[in-house]
Amino acid sequence: MSNKINLANERRARLAAERILQIKQAELYSVNCNLSQRTKDLNQEIDQTGAKINNVLDENLRVKTDLSAANQRIRIAERRLHHSLNTIRDGFAVFDRDSKLVFANAAYLSIFDNLEEVREGVSYFQLLKLLAEEGIVDTGKLTRSEWCQKLWERWKSGVLAPIVMRLWNDQYVKLIDRRGVGGDITSLGLNITEAIRQQIDLKNARANAEAANRAKSAFLANISHEIRRPMNGIVSMAELLMDTGLSKEQKLFARTMKNSGEALLVIINDVLDYSKIEANKISLIEHPFDLKKCLNEIILVLKSSAKSKNLTLTLNYPPDLPSHFLGDPGRIRQIMTNLIGNAVKFTPKGSVAITVSQHGSDDETPELILEVTDTGVGIAEEKLSHIFDEFNQGDNEKSRQFEGTGLGLSICKRLVDLMGGEITVCSTEGKGSSFTVNLKLPHVPQDRLKHPHVDPLPSKITEDILPSGDQKQLRILAAEDNKTNQLIFKKMLKSLDVKLKFAANGEEAIALFEKFSPDLVFMDISMPKMDGKEATHQIRTFEKEGQRPRTPIIALTAHAMPDDKAEILGYGIDDYLTKPLKRTDLIKVISEFGTKAKVT
Repeated sequence: MSNKINLANERRARLAAERILQIKQAELYSVNCNLSQRTKDLNQEIDQTGAKINNVLDENLRVKTDLSAANQRIRIAERRLHHSLNTIRDGFAVFDRDSKLVFANAAYLSIFDNLEEVREGVSYFQLLKLLAEEGIVDTGKLTRSEWCQKLWERWKSGVLAPIVMRLWNDQYVKLIDRRGVGGDITSLGLNITEAIRQQIDLKNARANAEAANRAKSAFLANISHEIRRPMNGIVSMAELLMDTGLSKEQKLFARTMKNSGEALLVIINDVLDYSKIEANKISLIEHPFDLKKCLNEIILVLKSSAKSKNLTLTLNYPPDLPSHFLGDPGRIRQIMTNLIGNAVKFTPKGSVAITVSQHGSDDETPELILEVTDTGVGIAEEKLSHIFDEFNQGDNEKSRQFEGTGLGLSICKRLVDLMGGEITVCSTEGKGSSFTVNLKLPHVPQDRLKHPHVDPLPSKITEDILPSGDQKQLRILAAEDNKTNQLIFKKMLKSLDVKLKFAANGEEAIALFEKFSPDLVFMDISMPKMDGKEATHQIRTFEKEGQRPRTPIIALTAHAMPDDKAEILGYGIDDYLTKPLKRTDLIKVISEFGTKAKVT
């Protein structure tokens, strides 16, 4: 019984143990599975961590490699930068926000001539002191301390204006400084010595050129005077000779002398005008004038030349077109005289017509169109493009028979350009030419027609200078040092009822003025002892101090330069005549100023 029980207990105990073993085995299996999974996970984590570590190591290696390469590139860039900055001839330096030197190239340092104090860390103010105290820089009128203080104040200012320094060795340096965002200042010292020397050379060259130009102008004025003095005798004497009892042949000779002399004067005037234009000495003097009258006077002068060739010379001026304009009548007269004169000269038969029209009548400044058309020899097509060039007369072969310098059209174009206008030409060889001048000239209002420069001067020249009756004889004083010119002057006035006295120089003119008390004075500008300008000045002073009425004084001058008129009139002269004198011009002036004698 007991054995059965024992066996049963043992069996139960064994079954329980087996059961516990199974449970433990299951638990152990589970633990092993978990452990295996954990091991697997750990191995995977280890693998991943290792990969990460390898990646980090690789990345670190790449960074180290890239950093090394970057450092290498930086060292190369710095070396190249330093090399470049040291190669340029201009100075370059960098200062920190405390104005201490951070870097300077060789050119910048060379200014200081290897001074030991000049190194990195030195202050900008110390550099200024070294420049001044060592005599490196020329401080000019400032003392050394004043110069240092001035440049230091500039350095501290908000705007660093460029300055130029002159060094001891006559080198010039221009400092250009720029302040950066962080307070650093970059300083650039440009060596402008060559530019300064070029400026000096240009200034000297310009001064020499201006002196040469003044000398040329003076030479031209003087040579003009010297040429016109004998020409006055030739032309004026020929004109007087023609009024005497001559045979037809003798009159032909006298007329040829006069015409040849006047042709030479035209050439002289062309050369003088062209020289003035080349030197930019031509200036326009604008005032109201009568265009229609101006053109009629030109036609009157050229009418005899046209009549001798049986040419018809006409002016087509629309009756509804205003005649008073604002411009330079002298230059416009010169242009139109040249164009009309050329038309007459180059037209063997037929006609020359001057036509005036206007474009844009409602405009405040309308465009005036002046056209000169002829039936002359014309201009070859290949010559038209340079007809306004200097020393050009179109077809030289055909033009050889005509007189002239070939400067007339060039002068016309320069003057028209100066007025802001345009001159053009169209021509057919063998059939004629047409020159057109376009100018913008303002109309002169009615209330300005009494402007002192608008010539009211008479349509006919009269020799009845003063009315008959009890009126006193006109007293004329002529200051002229040349005996030939005195004779010409006397002969030109022989038919007038005037009392004439001569003075040989300015001093005699003043003495005779006080004794003779003339009604009208003709004053030669160039005379010995005292010239006409000084004599006129003293006469005006004498009149003013003695409260005497103003006597009209007319200048006689062989100086034909365009700017001479303003200077001559500035001495108190009322008008002037250019030599050689023409009897008609002389009588015309006496007609005008003789009636104004002794006006207050």
